[in-house]
Amino acid sequence: MTEFLTDPIVVTVLLSIAGIGIVLELFSSKFGVAGFIGVFALILFFYGHFQAGLAGYGALLLFVAGLLLIFLEFFLPGAISGTLGVAALILSLFLAGEDAIQIGVSILIAIFLSVLVFFMMIKIFDKKLVLFNKMVLFDSAKKEDGYVSNINRFDLLGKEGIALTILRPAGTVIINNERVDVVSEGGFIEQNAAVKVIKVEGARIVVREV
Repeated sequence: MTEFLTDPIVVTVLLSIAGIGIVLELFSSKFGVAGFIGVFALILFFYGHFQAGLAGYGALLLFVAGLLLIFLEFFLPGAISGTLGVAALILSLFLAGEDAIQIGVSILIAIFLSVLVFFMMIKIFDKKLVLFNKMVLFDSAKKEDGYVSNINRFDLLGKEGIALTILRPAGTVIINNERVDVVSEGGFIEQNAAVKVIKVEGARIVVREV
């Protein structure tokens, strides 16, 4: 089993499966079968090399650290954590391998196949990067949907409306079927209470309970 898992061809296949699995996860809304298979392929790689005495605890710790950094990329801004995680994974592969050249060739083949699958998913299957869509807000507040800008709304001065949310002191009111973000004059105003606009200061709209 150990000889099989450390065979150069098997190593290339395992790394390719891992890379493709990670790529496919970019198009999934949650961690699924592809990601599980990819991680399992990496585990088999390290298991075989550890049993063969090629991979030490340092390589294993670096591998785990790489996975954690990639996982943290889902919650941290920027791409620093993910970049460091990928670098740690690649370095751990080199540390675990018996032949640096052979491992390098296997990694290059895995990267090539992963990039190929990535472009196939976009160009041929017309898939979207769900992972990055979660990080970017594409929805917009349109006037047709009942939302309006608070900038220079002097036309609302003196108008009355109904508190759509509780004002404490910030909240939203409905004035002439429009949703408007406001602040109360200073006190707490219950939801559905009648209010009146008493002051407009640029983007700041101040209301008082009627």
